[in-house]
Amino acid sequence: MTRDYTDFPELSHLYLEDSYVLKIVEGPTELRFFLEAVLTPGSPDYHDPKQGEQYCYQNGELIFLDVRSVKWVARSMHEYRDATGSEDLGNIDSLIERDGIYEVEGDWGRVEISSARDPQFIGRSAPD
Repeated sequence: MTRDYTDFPELSHLYLEDSYVLKIVEGPTELRFFLEAVLTPGSPDYHDPKQGEQYCYQNGELIFLDVRSVKWVARSMHEYRDATGSEDLGNIDSLIERDGIYEVEGDWGRVEISSARDPQFIGRSAPD
């Protein structure tokens, strides 16, 4: 059975396809995607988009814990620059889970993560 990230309770309030990956950090038992994440109206932290923005954004980390293995199928550290000059690694185009393997893909590459736990998102408040 395949599950999409929107089926994970911890991530159901995110829209990853338009979230920006700022950095990827890999540790011995974890993998972290630092994001400028798009929050959906179901999030307790949701607010109306700021002037000139399409979405409600929140900085935070998409965290895979209790990682048993990480297999990079493809990897690119190419950075993209938007009209404001901000740089990022692109978006997360898909995140699915099949039999304990999480497949995550985007402009930055494709990775397969073996973990016993669903990923979680921890948001951080940023000063206005």
